[in-house]
Amino acid sequence: MELHADLTQRAAMHANQQPWLASPVAGVERRMLHRLGEEVAQATTIVRYAPGSQFSAHTHTGGEEFLVLDGVFQDEHGDYPAGSYIRNPPQSRHTPGSASGSTIFVKLWQFDPQDRTQVRVHAQQVARMSETSRPGVQISPLHKDAREDVRLEHWEAGRRIELDLPEGGEFLLLKGSFREGAEAFSPQSWLRLPRNSRLVADVGTQGAKVWVKLGHLGHQASLKLPGA
Repeated sequence: MELHADLTQRAAMHANQQPWLASPVAGVERRMLHRLGEEVAQATTIVRYAPGSQFSAHTHTGGEEFLVLDGVFQDEHGDYPAGSYIRNPPQSRHTPGSASGSTIFVKLWQFDPQDRTQVRVHAQQVARMSETSRPGVQISPLHKDAREDVRLEHWEAGRRIELDLPEGGEFLLLKGSFREGAEAFSPQSWLRLPRNSRLVADVGTQGAKVWVKLGHLGHQASLKLPGA
């Protein structure tokens, strides 16, 4: 399956307008945003766990990162309430599920194969920092290394937010609204802009809270994918 697999092209999906699709596990449904592969795939997805649903234990050969959007997500390593950001690097293993129900935004098979950095952070506990070169923007850093920069950005209402993207960028709207070009974005809308592009976003009257990932698209394009 290929969905928005060409990283040289702009891609956008409004997940809250998409149907939930069943996964191989009862009680777990998905809204696919980007995918290259079949059941084992390089993928960007919103996943909803019904109360009591659980995957069997498995190894993330290509790594996994996720942001908990609502509810409490769980595995044998702990409970992750809404706002938790987790990086499980390649070769990590767990048994994920949710006793009470949860929705997560998850990315698979997008790590450097040698990466072994584990991250578990609650975004609400990360201090906001003003971005001095970008008026109206505050940043809550989640993870940064030589390959990528992951953060939450808080955009002030009514602002025009601009950002050069020499290595591309990916954006998931969590709260509020913005427009990029002629397209309106609401919560759970996803936008990916290719390398050497520029974000120009006009923020709505309630402001915007956005998950942002920068610097990774050039690296992602060269990864050996599952089954390749």
